[in-house]
Amino acid sequence: MSTVRGRFAPTPSGRMHLGNVYCAMLSWLSVRAQNGTFILRIEDLDNRRCPMNENARILEEDLRWLGLDWDEGGSLGGPHESYYQSERFDYYREQYEAIQKQAVLYPCFCSRKDLLHCTTAPHASDGHFVYPGTCRHLSEAEREAKRQKKTPSMRLCVPDQTISFEDGICGTYAQNLKTECGDFIIRRADGIYAYQLAVVADDAAMGITEVIRGNDLLSSTPAQLYLYELMHKTPPHFAHIPLLVDESGRRLSKRDQDLDLGALRKRFSGPEPILGVLGYLAGLLPNAEPATAKDLIPLFTLSKLPTHNQTLPASFRASIQEAL
Repeated sequence: MSTVRGRFAPTPSGRMHLGNVYCAMLSWLSVRAQNGTFILRIEDLDNRRCPMNENARILEEDLRWLGLDWDEGGSLGGPHESYYQSERFDYYREQYEAIQKQAVLYPCFCSRKDLLHCTTAPHASDGHFVYPGTCRHLSEAEREAKRQKKTPSMRLCVPDQTISFEDGICGTYAQNLKTECGDFIIRRADGIYAYQLAVVADDAAMGITEVIRGNDLLSSTPAQLYLYELMHKTPPHFAHIPLLVDESGRRLSKRDQDLDLGALRKRFSGPEPILGVLGYLAGLLPNAEPATAKDLIPLFTLSKLPTHNQTLPASFRASIQEAL
């Protein structure tokens, strides 16, 4: 039996859009092509944004409609319960406390306004701002005085270290943690554990061996690899897929309500036209012809996937808008 364990980990803050479906489909295809185990994890850390029960139920229904089944997770459960991040806070606290013992955390009292004034220019072109360590060297007396006025978040102090890895699609990627990443938050001021901590802790606990996700998360991977080091865990293999964009080059998002699963299911009686377009954009099909998820399994290899963002065919979007 294959030891490959992959996952799809959506945030249930709204209906899945076509870009989410693209990621889910490719993650599923990679696992199924290797006879592995596919896990559905619901990343509802911030339950103020994620009314878990209803949105997660709709998300599962949409995945089933698409033909993208899973072996563990969601309402199905499994040996690593719970698969809802909102129910895993005790585990995150354990991981947080283990990192805290390594004396690499410090309280940060900076507000959003402070961060806008003190951060350095974004590196690369992804808009990420590097925190310059403003609160890192505060004395205990200064920290105590600030605590009287504001509850701090907790930042991880990163070393002057370059971390590189081989991405399954983008090739070699390297980043200096100090100059290109900066000290990052692992617990917010409201006590919510940050995505970086939760995603690493969960992937390690659930035995995830491969992660296929959008290339907008490529630059966050070195920070996550550093967390794997601190936790003494083995990281998965990463493959960052190109994003789906509109004619202007803007990435698709949940703001594109004509491309969410609600609109798409009104337009199409079945998922085949949608999966066919996505299979074509992924380089698996020569034309955007209807296909089922199972049809695409024998056609899938990472080497076929494009390395640049893909523009959704205008005719596909037009056909949806005409039907709404």
